[in-house]
Order: sequence, then C-alpha cells, then structure tokens
Amino acid sequence: MSNMEKRPSLPGDGSHKTRRARMIRVNQAGEFGAKQIYAGQLAILGHTEIGDTIAQMKDQEQVHLDTFNELMVEESVRPTALTPLWSVAGFALGAGPAMLGKDAAMACTVAVEDVIDEHYRQQSAVLDDGEPLKATIDQFRAEELQHRDTALDAGAKKAPGYRLLTTGIRAATKLAIGLSTRI
Repeated sequence: MSNMEKRPSLPGDGSHKTRRARMIRVNQAGEFGAKQIYAGQLAILGHTEIGDTIAQMKDQEQVHLDTFNELMVEESVRPTALTPLWSVAGFALGAGPAMLGKDAAMACTVAVEDVIDEHYRQQSAVLDDGEPLKATIDQFRAEELQHRDTALDAGAKKAPGYRLLTTGIRAATKLAIGLSTRI
C-alpha cells in the first residue's frame, strides 16, 4: 500500500491514480507558469547584469516543464484548462515586478519558489520512496530552492515593499496551484 493510500482521504480526493494525475497536472501547469514568469522577467531585464541568471533559471524550468509534459502523455493526464490564463498571468507576474527593477523581480522569484517548496514537499511526503515521481519532485524541489537562494543573493529583500510584494505573489501562487489541481 502506498503512502498516498495510507493517509486519510479528503472528500473529492479520488483514487491513487486520480491524485497522481492531479499532481502531474498541477506541476506541469506550475512549471509552465514559472517558465512564463522568467520570460516576463527576461523581457524587461534580459539585457542587464541579472539577465544571464534569469535565463539559466528559465532554462531549468523548461527542463522541468518538458519532464511533466512527458509524464502527462505517458499517463494520459489532461492539462489544466487554465493554461491560456497562466500563459498571460505568468508573463505579467514576471514582467510587472521586473519593471520595478532587479530586486523586485528577484522578490517575485523568492515568493514563488517559497510556495513551490512547500507544494513539492507536501507531494513528496505522500509518495513512496521508490516511486520515480517522488524522485523527480524531490530533484525539482532542490532546484527551485536554488532559484530562491539565487534570488535572495541577488538582492530580493532590497525590493521596495518586499513584504507586501511577496505576500501578494505567494497568495496568487497558492491560488493558481489550487485551481490547476482540479480544473
């Protein structure tokens, strides 16, 4: 019996297969959104001293996205119906803070990656140790934490209104996760 089957189910959780499909769906949507966030940041800051760093993070998110795209095909998981919204919203979430400068862009990265850290941690906790999806999630979580740490080192906390900015972005990210899990 897997860890997913051992924890008490909540109404609407469904079977192990359903919960796994939701994980893959929301993670694919999240990695797509992350790629869009970095694309928005690059549109504004790509020519600056932080441009190469943002490009490297975007490339890593593309690897994550490609992995979840493959899992969706392999396991016949439908994508979220919200992909068109996440395309626009992700880009805007990246570009908007970037217009305030490098520090605000990095604050956005910190906020998003903090939420993704917790999201991936919760998913990992319910998957069996030998399950390939758990290993993938754990690896990607570690890489997302590197993005957060890079953003902190690049001056995220110096952003104007850091606390307000990151609180709002965290809330938006949590909302996107909740919606993409089932829709």
